[in-house]
Amino acid sequence: MCGITGIIASNLVGQMHMIQLVKATETLERRGPDNQNFYTEDFVALGHRRLSIIDTGYESNQPMRNESGRYVIVYNGEVYNYKALRHDLETLGYHFNTQSDTEVVLNTYIHYGKDAFKKLNGFFSLAIYDREIQKLVLARDRYGIKPLYYYNDNDKFIFASELKALLAFNIPRELNYDSLPTYFQLNYFPDSITPLKNVYKLQAGEVLELDTESNIHKYKYYDLPNPNIVNQNISYNSAQVEIKQRLEQSVQDRLVSDVPLGTFLSGGIDSSIISTIASREVKKLNTFSIGYKDNPHYDETKYANLVAKKIQSEHTVFLLSNQDIFEHAESVLDYLDEPFADSSALPVYILSALTCKQVTVSLSGDGADELFSGYNKHMAEYRMLNPSYKEKIIKSFGGILNIIPQSRNSKIGNFSRQVNRFLEGVPLSAADRYWRWASIGTNTYTHSLLTTSYDDKLMKEIQHQYTGHIKGSINEVLYADMKLVLAGDMLPKVDRMSMANSLEVRVPFLDHHLVDYVSQLPEEYKITKGIKKRILQDTFRDILPSELYNRPKKGFEIPLTDYLREAIEQQEFKTLLEEDFLREQKIFNSDVVGGLVKQIKSSNVGDSPAKLWAIICFQWWHRKYMIN
Repeated sequence: MCGITGIIASNLVGQMHMIQLVKATETLERRGPDNQNFYTEDFVALGHRRLSIIDTGYESNQPMRNESGRYVIVYNGEVYNYKALRHDLETLGYHFNTQSDTEVVLNTYIHYGKDAFKKLNGFFSLAIYDREIQKLVLARDRYGIKPLYYYNDNDKFIFASELKALLAFNIPRELNYDSLPTYFQLNYFPDSITPLKNVYKLQAGEVLELDTESNIHKYKYYDLPNPNIVNQNISYNSAQVEIKQRLEQSVQDRLVSDVPLGTFLSGGIDSSIISTIASREVKKLNTFSIGYKDNPHYDETKYANLVAKKIQSEHTVFLLSNQDIFEHAESVLDYLDEPFADSSALPVYILSALTCKQVTVSLSGDGADELFSGYNKHMAEYRMLNPSYKEKIIKSFGGILNIIPQSRNSKIGNFSRQVNRFLEGVPLSAADRYWRWASIGTNTYTHSLLTTSYDDKLMKEIQHQYTGHIKGSINEVLYADMKLVLAGDMLPKVDRMSMANSLEVRVPFLDHHLVDYVSQLPEEYKITKGIKKRILQDTFRDILPSELYNRPKKGFEIPLTDYLREAIEQQEFKTLLEEDFLREQKIFNSDVVGGLVKQIKSSNVGDSPAKLWAIICFQWWHRKYMIN
């Protein structure tokens, strides 16, 4: 795993920015602590930081050129079928000087051109420069596992694995106010926008070509299968067999490594399946989980221990106190170069920081919820589409639940919160309902929170981009989750927090052979009354402890309310929320922020912790990157 950056200058003004290449590359040190190198030529400069995983020798360092010297590549990722691709290329007359997948990816592009990326099974973001025709090609993996930002103006085109590397080239730091409502509704920026003007993300499954006239051409080499095309001819039993075979193959592919490897084991179904399959391939598998000794409500380590005992792994449990969260929170905020308020980034960061002391690569269960229907909102949508007497009772008497305090910190408080969110979606269209259930805030909330003028047009375009296809089916919702939640929240969270600790995380559930197959299965295979991820649970029921079944999903959450009640009293955080600072900043309504601070101290916190954390994350970023 690595970090990449580069600049293509259009003129002498742009060329002056090339001097910042070393500085920009150094900002990516945590993504690649093992080596740093550069390629420069006239109006082109490429930088690379390397985390050595496959063929750790110096010959595989990047930037890498092909035998003729015409092509140069900087590449971040792993391609698991590189040995098969290499064999095919060798039969076609290609010669290789390393055992790395980088050289295979480069020669695959040289031979197949635009069709090359369809042949890659793995995750990556890359740049290839053709010196002969002076063309730059950027590409990103099918699901957006690895990030790639870019900036473009009349003088230069710049790309990088992280936003902070772009900023090192001294690009304009202009806040895109129109993007803020989306962030404060979702608590993250979707894969299609960033907080800065003229800064973009190459989207999942996308290729960008920059020609000698600085013209940009983008195209998709992959997209998810149409959610409305369902294969009704596959029996439930045969689908189980196929899923089992494809996932087992995916795990096997992702165990290829020349450095120590393990798995994250949360105790949930997804990571337990991955760990169990991996344990059959690795002599003594290292597994890692995290728990909360001060907050038993959030702790699931007993389930992880059951799985570890069954598969006989070398299991390590990290039990966190509230103080541990305090000690790492600032490190997380400091590393984030884009506002990102999914609070589960904190435990992922801590887990990665502790895991990387023993292994360099870890497998995770990410992607299964979006693929197989594992979120509470999926069950809520199922109940909307298939109402029973329980839903009718809730619709009739749900208002009574407003008197019950809403909070994630207790079973009854969380139940009250979930029911009220369900009721909010009842009168809405399927598309609007999905957006509401995927959000923390509403249009009303963001209009009251933000004092700056912004154009609602971008917000509406984004909402339509991700929900316009939703007419009333679970498969349509899962399609949206893969593009919005997975690509904008879940994958960036794991990528940023693992890379902050120089740990590579691989995701077997996102092998495209598996994704394409599962996406076109009937939705009743994935979710039925009271059962989420039905076919996944049934397929692997015989290899998992029975205690993992029929228990509520908690997710990878932290006791955010407890943490924030203490944090907002600390000067470092208190300053970000002070009325004078807010008025000087001219972005937020200080009365709304103050109201959230009061609410989080009350017994009826509702969604105030998530909303307040989003403000803190933004403020920390704004102070670091936009003021200083």
